[in-house]
Amino acid sequence: MPLFDVRSPGEYHQGHAPGALSLPLFSDEERAVVGICYKQKGQAEAIRLGLDLVGPKMSSLVKKVDEVAAGEPIELYCWRGGMRSQSMAWLLSTAGYQVKRWEGGYKSYRTGVLQKWFQPRPYVVLAGLTGSGKTEILRAMEGQGAALFDLEGLAHHKGSAFGHVGETLQPQAEEFENLGANHLDQLPNNQAIWLEDESRSIGRIWLQNEFFLLKKAAPIVIVERSRSNRLDHLVHLYGQASPEALAAVFPKISKRLGHQNAQWAIDAVMAGDLRSAAEIALNYYDRTYAESMEKRKDQVLFTLDLSDCSFEEAATRLLQQTKEPLAAWLKQQH
Repeated sequence: MPLFDVRSPGEYHQGHAPGALSLPLFSDEERAVVGICYKQKGQAEAIRLGLDLVGPKMSSLVKKVDEVAAGEPIELYCWRGGMRSQSMAWLLSTAGYQVKRWEGGYKSYRTGVLQKWFQPRPYVVLAGLTGSGKTEILRAMEGQGAALFDLEGLAHHKGSAFGHVGETLQPQAEEFENLGANHLDQLPNNQAIWLEDESRSIGRIWLQNEFFLLKKAAPIVIVERSRSNRLDHLVHLYGQASPEALAAVFPKISKRLGHQNAQWAIDAVMAGDLRSAAEIALNYYDRTYAESMEKRKDQVLFTLDLSDCSFEEAATRLLQQTKEPLAAWLKQQH
């Protein structure tokens, strides 16, 4: 059933239900004007102003729906299930459509989205040093039947300071959460749900604290790969990026790397020596990882050396080796 978001374009851009099409009753400017009128002159005057604004475009609104729905039943929502969705439902019903309006609107939908994120689930975190190929291993595991909640895939970001390189534009935070809730609906609760070890921020998206606390409390499985494997992977992962895009990141982490090290890394990138640049970056990232894992060592359920394995082989071994420990852990949860 086609779904329409009748809020303003700005509201829609901030976040909308997955699959919803924008059908704004008011533009952003019109919404602001009506809001000011409501505050200054009351509801009756605001309604009359709204009618003046909407009246000339009623026909075009119906035509936009015709292009998508062609007379089939539709759904729509506004912010709180109030006058905007009521007015649009009246208009489209008058035009012959069977309309289902979301009670409580997008606000109520968002409450449900966050409830799904904050629900305790059998999460297991896959950790490992930078360049271990955790993302690729997890996706190979998913192909072999594991349940995966792919935060980096949803965020269009690899998680580190270099995470935006080679990725498409990140979604808005609300959009990320809406898509994530949709994905959580499809995951089972009777088997481990794998997450990649992430900080609270994935690029410009910040994980809600309630969810982050769930992730922090989850058991950890560590994968180990040789330094050579990790460097090979990083060179392959970022090898298609422009030298300028990679070099632009090092000044942002120069305080952590050391200014001289950052400059050496930039020089190496511009000379085409990505491996040397990655070596410099790993000196910092490995130290940070070691400090992080020391604080969480009591949560480590299993550690597995997967050096020299392909990602598919690593996934197979990891699923086999963790089957019994995870089964025992899941039994304790229930």
